[in-house]
Amino acid sequence: MIDHLRISGLGVIGEATVDLDPGFTVVTGETGAGKTMVVTALGLLLGARADAGAVRRGSSRAVVDAGVRVAADHAALRLAQEAGAVVDEGDNGTHDLVLSRSVTASGEGTRSRATAGARSVPVGLLSEIGATLVAVHGQNDQVRLQGADAQRHALDAFGGAELAAALRAYRADHAAWTAARREREELTAHRQERAREAEALQ
Repeated sequence: MIDHLRISGLGVIGEATVDLDPGFTVVTGETGAGKTMVVTALGLLLGARADAGAVRRGSSRAVVDAGVRVAADHAALRLAQEAGAVVDEGDNGTHDLVLSRSVTASGEGTRSRATAGARSVPVGLLSEIGATLVAVHGQNDQVRLQGADAQRHALDAFGGAELAAALRAYRADHAAWTAARREREELTAHRQERAREAEALQ
């Protein structure tokens, strides 16, 4: 779980620290209060593309770091340790890992730096670690369920292995039928063409 999140110089946020407890946490606020920046901060920690435009006006850089607490056998811990990250042993067999991402707006463009356990790492590794820790859902994520293809896929998945086997058989039969129909159409077209040629030769 994420134990704390610290944001500095990102969007409308000058400096903010959020301590998170186990369970359900809701971030609320008026429009413009910075809720989107919290999600943006999480995105940076998950390896999202860095944008110099997100750096707060008057700040030289934006910094986001988070402390995460994971079990000893968690994939995130393994990935971090393989990269040489420093990990502190916590309580009850858990381990504490600090992830960080900084974005610097300079005259030469955007510069980004990522660390895991005080060790400089590629941004791609943050993405791998983050994928094992966090799932971010946007407000339009479920719009795709309005599509017929998505609804059909959801029903097929709900049907389990028995329906999956029937679906594979149906697709195979449908492919065979389509091929046979195409062959019949080609034979019919060739027969009509030969008939026209024979008539022309008479």
